[in-house]
Amino acid sequence: MAPPPEATPHQLTRPLRLVQIGAEWLSPARMGGANRYAEGLARALSARGIDQHWLVMGDEGEAPALSLGVRRVSSPDAPLWRRYRALQQGWDAICPAPDCATSHFALYAYPLLRRLHRMPHVVHFHGPWAAESRAEGAGRMVVALKRRLEKSVYASANRFITLSQAFADVLVKDYRVDAQRTRVIPGGVDVDRFDLALTRREARSALGWPQDRPTVLCVRRLVHRMGLERLVEAMETVRVAHPEVRLVIAGKGPLTPELQETIRAKRLGPAVELLGFVPDEQLPLAYRAADLSIVPSQSLEGFGLIIAESLAAGTPALVTPVGGMPEVVHELSPDLVLAGSGGEEIAAGLTAALDGQLRVPTSQECAAYARRRFDWPQVAERVLAVYEEAIASHG
Repeated sequence: MAPPPEATPHQLTRPLRLVQIGAEWLSPARMGGANRYAEGLARALSARGIDQHWLVMGDEGEAPALSLGVRRVSSPDAPLWRRYRALQQGWDAICPAPDCATSHFALYAYPLLRRLHRMPHVVHFHGPWAAESRAEGAGRMVVALKRRLEKSVYASANRFITLSQAFADVLVKDYRVDAQRTRVIPGGVDVDRFDLALTRREARSALGWPQDRPTVLCVRRLVHRMGLERLVEAMETVRVAHPEVRLVIAGKGPLTPELQETIRAKRLGPAVELLGFVPDEQLPLAYRAADLSIVPSQSLEGFGLIIAESLAAGTPALVTPVGGMPEVVHELSPDLVLAGSGGEEIAAGLTAALDGQLRVPTSQECAAYARRRFDWPQVAERVLAVYEEAIASHG
């Protein structure tokens, strides 16, 4: 499918006023890619002086960044009707009225549909919610309900932002969205935060990691579609050629017991370590300390923010040929895209990279590429152009 056109910016005669309908504000318990994207976007727009109001869910005791215009309206664990009422009340408290609304999660845009229909609305499409639920084992009725809700929200939008052409194609094919209304803008990264002035040895020393073992890092939520079972099983093959190899998996999720049992049954304990939750402030160190990172997703991966973060830290990332991930790395080096998503292809790619048979970019090349493609100031400028275009086209 042909790429959608670039946004044509429309300059307002006064500062832009936005309402952003988020999902959950970034916290140690809620570190998903969409939440990380929203936090980065809020900071980038604030740096440009945008008058923004974020309506998000957050746990009790959390202090969303009020200086960024973030307002916690309810707990994500509250009954849905209470969250919906809180969103409506939060919207009605915004004064004066916004120029444009944007939404990041269909579930929370849905109770605001009557308001959204009356103004420019840009959907940040982070992924097909219903399809993701089906991949995680949700029942047919639940999947159908989520899909209907998604389609209702998308019908109210006059522009869409996706992180990859792969997900733009999903919008057009599965949701019948007009391709002329979609804009592809990659995810953003605070490159300065990840581009540490440390060597790999210094980063390993700070984390207490061994200096003499080739180390592969995987930062993922521990659920089935992330491909972690295949990655762990692939390590049986990889360590035949590289007995000292070490795979560290950062993240938590319901797959933890299954992965622990696989590691035990296959006697992979010396080669595979589940780190559990890694605090956000330690992620740049972890990326810098690794020789490689890997993203072995099996389905529904629209971008993979962790790929851009790894590159910003100067660490090359191997990816399976799934969704939008090849788009993130192909221009840097097509060798970073594995031949397939199966265990054999994962093992072959890791072995070749550790052998030096693949043309793996240098640390400097990775960081420079990330700064050119994914640094938030450039990404935010393109996002704002879409918002302004939506305002200009609203009739």
